[in-house]
This record gives sequence, structure tokens and C-alpha cells, in this order.
Amino acid sequence: MAATLPVRADTPRSARHGRLLIPARAGVGLRHPHVTGFLRERPAIGWLEVHTENYMSAGGPRRAALETLRRDYPLSCHGVGLSLGSAEGLDDAHLARVAEVVNRFEPDLVSEHVAWSVSGGAYLNDLLPLPYTEEALGVISANIDRMQTTLRRQVLVENPSSYVSFEASTMAEWQFMAEIVARTGCGLLLDVNNIHLSAHNHRFDADTYVDALPLEAVQEIHVAGHFIQHFVDDSGARRTILIDDHGDHVSPPVWRLFEAVLSRLGPVPTLVEWDANIPDLPVLLAEAAKADALLQAATPPERRRGPGAPHVA
Repeated sequence: MAATLPVRADTPRSARHGRLLIPARAGVGLRHPHVTGFLRERPAIGWLEVHTENYMSAGGPRRAALETLRRDYPLSCHGVGLSLGSAEGLDDAHLARVAEVVNRFEPDLVSEHVAWSVSGGAYLNDLLPLPYTEEALGVISANIDRMQTTLRRQVLVENPSSYVSFEASTMAEWQFMAEIVARTGCGLLLDVNNIHLSAHNHRFDADTYVDALPLEAVQEIHVAGHFIQHFVDDSGARRTILIDDHGDHVSPPVWRLFEAVLSRLGPVPTLVEWDANIPDLPVLLAEAAKADALLQAATPPERRRGPGAPHVA
């Protein structure tokens, strides 16, 4: 028997297209092992996110399934291959394919990564880090401007997870992210797991990172699991590094940081990412239910303002 559909009668719709708008609830990434379950059961989840590159074909069952599910679930398209940090600029053909997917499925949110993956025409199949310099800031800002102009809409950019830092960097990552927003008018996809990982790996304070961002630009949050790698460094000391593999339950420290972020922001659409060791659908939905409970407990910003406090748009 099909589950109750996730859309309430008062769920807002786009006046232009009649599309469902993403609520401040938990969503999940639509992955191939779960497509049949979603088509058959329509589980009660707030929204779906897909990797844009998985839907660039001219047709086929994958796109047909998303056409069907898009009628019942709000949608976000999350790109992984546009290489916003490439000094060579964006690939015209890839950008055109992104635009086709966005025009076809009309997602409510479109996002990409603060990273690069293309050099000399070779695609490196990874999200590689940038040095946090004025030069890199100019490159990625120009590429984001081009993406937004082509798509004729604001896009969100996601903060990276990282394992090494560049001696050439002249600013902190949070300063780099804030400056991207200031220069391009883009929004932020705040990956809480990535902040936790990078804070551990580079030994900075995660709260300092969050507090330095223009939080009014945050329109989506990601939480995910990660892998803990133990090793012995050159001095013989035992250490750990956190790897962003999206292959497990969200860890308690990430849930705690998520709660801290919600205390500043109020409820924001939140995705539970699980891309490796993909579990059965009920396990994924249970993880999303944890996020939903925290979102429902979060106080909206307007309710947090005391008497006489200034309104923050």
C-alpha cells in the first residue's frame, strides 16, 4: 500500500510553473537503488535532490522516473562536474547540458561545488581544492557569474571538505566563501559535515567558520556520514583524518554542529547525503527523520528576535 504523499495542501507552489517549492524539511538524494521504492511507495519525505550529471541523457528510464517523481516532490539539482574553480573557464558543452536539465525539470534549487576538476581538457573525476587567494577568488567568481547568467537564476555554492592546505592561501576558507557571495550574489549550500571534517583535519574551530559566514545567504544544508582514517604521522604520533565518503550514518558531532547552525538560522531545507554503502530505503528515511525532528524543534529567526531587535531579511 502506498504511503501518504509528502505534500500538504498548504505546501507553496511556484506561481509561474505550478512546481512544488522546497520546504524547510529534510530531503534525501535520489539514488538508483531507491528509485523503484519511490515510484511504488511515494514515501513521505520533504524533497529530493539529484546529481545534475545523472540526467543529461536525451531520454531513457532515469529521466522518465524523475519526470514522474518531480510531480510529487520538490526538487534540487546538485552539480558535481562543472568545475567552477577552473582557471580555463567553464566548458561550454557541459554548461549547456546543465542548462538543459535545469530547464527541463525546473528545480527549486541549483547548486555546485567550490572546487575544480578539469585541466587541459582532462576531467579528473574528483572535487579538488582551491588555494584561497585573490586570483582564485577572481576565477571562481567569474565562473559563477557565467553560470548564473546562463541559467538566468541564482545558484548555490557548497563549501568543500579538505585534507590539505596551500601555503599560497592568503585568507581563511570562511573568508573565501563569504567573499564569493559578496562578489556574485550567489547563495550558499552549507555542508555541515564538510565543516566538521575540515575543522578536524586543519584544527580550526567549526563555530568560528559558521559565525563568519553571511548566514542570510544559506538556502540549503547538507549532513552526511564520514570515514575515520587512523594513521601515524612523521613524528610517530597517532592521528586521525576524517574522509568525506557519505558512506554511513551522520555522526553525533555533525548532528551537534547541525543543531548549532539551526540555532543561528532557524529551519532550512536539509539534505541527508548517503552516496556510498547505500542502505535500504527505510534506513535512509530514518536518518532523514532525525534531521526532520531537529528542524521542527528549531526556532525560526523571527521568533528568536526579542522586542526591538532589528529584522534580518
